[in-house]
Amino acid sequence: MYAHGMIAPILALVAWTLVMWLWMYATRIPAMQAANVDLDEVSRTGKLPDLPPKVARVAANYNHLHEQPTIFYALALASHLATPADGVAIGLAWTYVLLRIVHSLIQATVNRIPLRFSIFTLGTLVLMALLIRTVWML
Repeated sequence: MYAHGMIAPILALVAWTLVMWLWMYATRIPAMQAANVDLDEVSRTGKLPDLPPKVARVAANYNHLHEQPTIFYALALASHLATPADGVAIGLAWTYVLLRIVHSLIQATVNRIPLRFSIFTLGTLVLMALLIRTVWML
């Protein structure tokens, strides 16, 4: 019943990362055009001029989805390969994915740092629980 259970949350977070990629370019390109950014200058200096915070936050979140979630990907795959997938492991994986989506939405919109940090911390605790459980099940 749970044969592919850990794969679905992995694919969901990959899909969410690609949604954030689309959001990033949907906001970045118009902002760069509005600011008359000279792409030749960016190529020479390697530095993109400061863009409005609402644009920069989306890009920052896209980058963040390539940081801690890499631990999730490795851990979810390790859990999938090392132990039989069950409701607890799958529930932890989906919880992490949902927390990352909430984190993205907070950062890309209102960017309330204490709230964002709380969501990030909860996600980290979920990763720890999944790690401990996977090691325990070995």
